[in-house]
Amino acid sequence: MRAMILESTADIESSPLKAVELPDPTPGRGQVRVKVRSCAICRTDLHIIEGDLPEMKRPIVPGHQAVGIVDKLGPGCTRLKTGQRVGIAWLRSTCGECEYCTSGRENLCTDARFTGYHEHGGYAEYAVAPEAFVYELPESFDDVAVTPLLCAGIIGYRSLHRSNPHPGCRLLLIGFGSSAHIVIQLAKARGYEVYVVSRGEGHQELARSMGAAWVGESCADLPADMHSAIIFAPVGVLYRDALEHLKPGGTVASAGIHMSPIPELDYTKHVFNERDIRSVTCNTRADGRGLLEEAAKIHLTPHTTKYALEDANRALQDMKHDRINGTGVLVLH
Repeated sequence: MRAMILESTADIESSPLKAVELPDPTPGRGQVRVKVRSCAICRTDLHIIEGDLPEMKRPIVPGHQAVGIVDKLGPGCTRLKTGQRVGIAWLRSTCGECEYCTSGRENLCTDARFTGYHEHGGYAEYAVAPEAFVYELPESFDDVAVTPLLCAGIIGYRSLHRSNPHPGCRLLLIGFGSSAHIVIQLAKARGYEVYVVSRGEGHQELARSMGAAWVGESCADLPADMHSAIIFAPVGVLYRDALEHLKPGGTVASAGIHMSPIPELDYTKHVFNERDIRSVTCNTRADGRGLLEEAAKIHLTPHTTKYALEDANRALQDMKHDRINGTGVLVLH
């Protein structure tokens, strides 16, 4: 099969992903093999490639927002059928037995494994994943449009929940990439007033076109204090910026898997008055199902830019330098 593989950590500018031919994988017990049609890129892929996250498997095929058709079932599979369209996401497996798995918090399982990090992912013609962690997809989305929902959407959905919004609240989105452009659609459908801080002119224009109440380059320019905020950019100082413009009782949540150091905070200025600081760690399968159901219900429309599989390096370079509005998607034929 064709695949883009990472042999060693490197800056994406050096185009470290190599086009190779690998043997077609065989699904093991409880696993399905998926013939991949499309796979969205993600900033987490970039963190893996550039070494921001601890190194796990090398070489590794990245990608964890893959959509395709089940073409082979491993022993013991009973839920899915060959010919069925499915999605493979970041959360690949958990232990199923720890205090987190048994209390609806499987995203915190210390034995969790992740697609495109511990095992080969979707930057390839075929991908194998545990049947129990593969998503059935709404028919209302085509192959390309549904890919961003499998990580950007799911993490955005959980981040929105973690930011503790309420009806009619002012919600701040800091950074307006793949996940945020999905969250704004969820938030507006729920009746929230959305404010966006982003440095990129293209991202600002997209936010305005999607109905943001206000768009600017800096939190310092916000016209009012916020009830909730979500930080999408992996820049620690943004915590301080968001907290300085958060109402008493408000919540700041970060959506990223990686964040640069957070500067010292002033307790009275930034935290007092019951301001909450929250992080987001992965997602549960319930988050994934909830997001897919809500997205279909509100006719959510991801903005995508298509790339060939062999152009994965260029796609990730474009994402790093904010040259993509919405989500970049690798398309396989």
